[in-house]
Amino acid sequence: MMQIDYDLSLLDFQPILEKFWMTSGEKIHSIETGYDPNESSPVFTVGGVYTSRSWTEWTRGFHFGSALLQFDATGDIGFFHSGRSHTIEQMSPHLSHMGVHDHGFNIISTFGNLLRLMVEGKTAFDLYEKNLYQYALKFSGAVQAARWSSTPSGGYIYSFNGPHSLFVDTLRSCRSLIVSHFLGHSLGGENDVHISLLDRAFQHITTTAAFSIYYGEGRDIYDVRGRTAHEAIFNIKNGSFRCTNSQQGYSPFSTWMRGLAWAILGFAEELEVLPFLLEREKARKNEIIGMKEVMLRAARAVCDYYLENTPTDGIPYWDSGAPQLHRLGDYLSRPAEPFNEYEPIDSSAAAISAQGLLRLGHFLVDAGEGDSGSRYWQAGLTLCRSLLQPPYLSTDRGHQGLLLHSVYHRPNGWDFIHPGSHVPNGESSMWGDYHVREVALYLLKLLRNETYYCFAGCIE
Repeated sequence: MMQIDYDLSLLDFQPILEKFWMTSGEKIHSIETGYDPNESSPVFTVGGVYTSRSWTEWTRGFHFGSALLQFDATGDIGFFHSGRSHTIEQMSPHLSHMGVHDHGFNIISTFGNLLRLMVEGKTAFDLYEKNLYQYALKFSGAVQAARWSSTPSGGYIYSFNGPHSLFVDTLRSCRSLIVSHFLGHSLGGENDVHISLLDRAFQHITTTAAFSIYYGEGRDIYDVRGRTAHEAIFNIKNGSFRCTNSQQGYSPFSTWMRGLAWAILGFAEELEVLPFLLEREKARKNEIIGMKEVMLRAARAVCDYYLENTPTDGIPYWDSGAPQLHRLGDYLSRPAEPFNEYEPIDSSAAAISAQGLLRLGHFLVDAGEGDSGSRYWQAGLTLCRSLLQPPYLSTDRGHQGLLLHSVYHRPNGWDFIHPGSHVPNGESSMWGDYHVREVALYLLKLLRNETYYCFAGCIE
């Protein structure tokens, strides 16, 4: 079980973050000088060098978005020019990509960050550029919302597996729908019907909360509160729920920890946007309050599960039911062991979860729930302390990755295993690197008393 340090404060991260962003910049430069952006997206490192695995190109936004986060943190204009030029030159195919559920990853990380930086005054105002970014975000949200399966109680954005498949990951793509809605856009349907993107976002979130999250209420014999299913399967003829499944986890009846992390962050950051919605959608007040209850219930459950099912330093093994975990003995009573011989850890799940824990804690404290909010906030800080320093922060200049000990797809065997090892370790992923930068930027902006960092920050 994670041991939360209640004595940690934001100020403790000042020297840690200074070193972190210096290291981060070196890693971005290393990739820039050694990687052709016209090739497939960099996905994970092999022997410390970023390589591709063409699947859905879902990491392109993290690649270019990392430079934009680096600019925000350091003010180095070179990173802005790099992130902006690559976004404009390379991201247009992703705007119209109908075949994926990853628009929140790719488009919010690039065009969303570019617009946010302009709104915050970090970059010069340019009406043409602003319109370009807004059009991209509008278009992306509608394209993502068109990938839709209906259920008796609503529906969901279906995964690249097909109309029967709901991935827990897609919570983060609901950001695309929400931003597009805020920008005044909707999805045009048959006979010029205007389909509300906010409606579809709410329906997707509600469906995910109902079928991808467990609440310890006897749904099945594996119903442990806070556990998540990577995939929920539906009958495409009538929309009825059939079963849970897992693509990247060990089984439908264990918890793939990165899937849990997507739920932790997805619910938390979408909770944060509700006050914006209440201001602009006064006629929907009761509905928004109802969504708040749905999301809070799910967010508390998944965060509690994370805290109870990770080692003392907060770094999880890749799946809560990984088949060889028993060989590690009482592994939850000590820090994670990335170089063990039986099961890999996944630091990328920790980086994603850290931001979600902080955001939920911040939200609850603002709502007057100081005790529960403080617990999640301090857990997020404790986890960040583990992540932002060795052995998880990569300080080897010969290694292009930033966050070490990330895992991609354990069941498919896609991760590099060093000679002499039995499980993957010591490597990085583009999503792990992006999300550790994102949580570091979140902390830095709070330390500087800058505009609160959230995806709705790209909306004036």
